[in-house]
Amino acid sequence: MASKRVITPDTAQSFLEENFAEWVLALNLSVIATERDHTVIRMPLAPHLARVGGIVSGQALAALADTTMVIAAISHSGEFKPYATTDLHTQFLRPGVGTAILCRAEIVRAGRSLVFARADMTEESSNKAVACATATFLSP
Repeated sequence: MASKRVITPDTAQSFLEENFAEWVLALNLSVIATERDHTVIRMPLAPHLARVGGIVSGQALAALADTTMVIAAISHSGEFKPYATTDLHTQFLRPGVGTAILCRAEIVRAGRSLVFARADMTEESSNKAVACATATFLSP
């Protein structure tokens, strides 16, 4: 059995920039790490992501989680695939403030047609949990 291709952070960043919607790219995401079992993406906090009260919006956090889990699925498979989100559940644990949110996603199980993933989001400087998410993706 041949080994799977290793997806580097630079390759994953290219997949992100070439295949994701412009509004996702407006989150200014940076792929920090890619491994077969997990991916880490950084989202800097900026005024265009804030809701009333100056905290990061839930929509931005959900998009960060979804995107990071898709990149984790790509890293796990070793190739780009246009995964489709079939279910996304996000829990918001505390207000997201600070300089950036780090999202670490891991693949829970990858079958032939479905991929199950989990993501944890923390504030970069304090390492405090901000949100967590789970998702299911359809693999083409």
